[in-house]
Amino acid sequence: MSLTAVVLLSGGLDSTTCLALATREGFAVHALSFRYGQRHAFELAAAARAAARYKVARHVIQDIDLRLFGGSALTADIAIPKDRDLARPDASIPVTYVPARNTIFLAFALAWAEVLGARDIFIGVNALDYSGYPDCRPEFIAAFEEVARLGTRAGVEGGEDGRTRIRTPLIGLTKAGIIALGRELGVDYRDTTSCYDPAPDGGACGHCDACQLRRRGFAEAGVSDPTRYAPAAG
Repeated sequence: MSLTAVVLLSGGLDSTTCLALATREGFAVHALSFRYGQRHAFELAAAARAAARYKVARHVIQDIDLRLFGGSALTADIAIPKDRDLARPDASIPVTYVPARNTIFLAFALAWAEVLGARDIFIGVNALDYSGYPDCRPEFIAAFEEVARLGTRAGVEGGEDGRTRIRTPLIGLTKAGIIALGRELGVDYRDTTSCYDPAPDGGACGHCDACQLRRRGFAEAGVSDPTRYAPAAG
């Protein structure tokens, strides 16, 4: 009997690599995506394609509206930063950070995992080639595992066997390293999307943080970038 896992699946490069890895490890995957009021739906279409390709047991797209709170360029009428110098990051958290997003997503994943009897939740956070979001750091993941231990019936009654593991296989990899792993796993990155501010037809802008990190990752990995960029991307 296969082990069961919940995979948080955004349709981006990182989460799709996590999905491929969980599948290779033999998990029966339940994929969880969110329609949370983000600027565009292209990532949800990409998530659906990935879920179909990897034949997940079930793919749920959960509706939550974080536009109610705003506070982020991804959920409010705030300009997306372009052409930031990511080689010289400052200490500030960029406006593309969505307040408490990974806490919210992991809480939903934890609830579903407990119902399924799953002990593994995969999330594609990265703490090297990233924009500096606080909820992508190892300290946050460790703290959430403790929340899961203290705040679920499985954690309280199940002892060590009931502990939920928040699996972050990409957290210590560069973007180039993630791409190399994905290539080994057979991930088709043409079917993923990372851009924060795509054109109406889905073409990537090429200038937001996510696009810059993605471009640099393919270049450093020595892999041709399959991303479809908008004509104005440069």
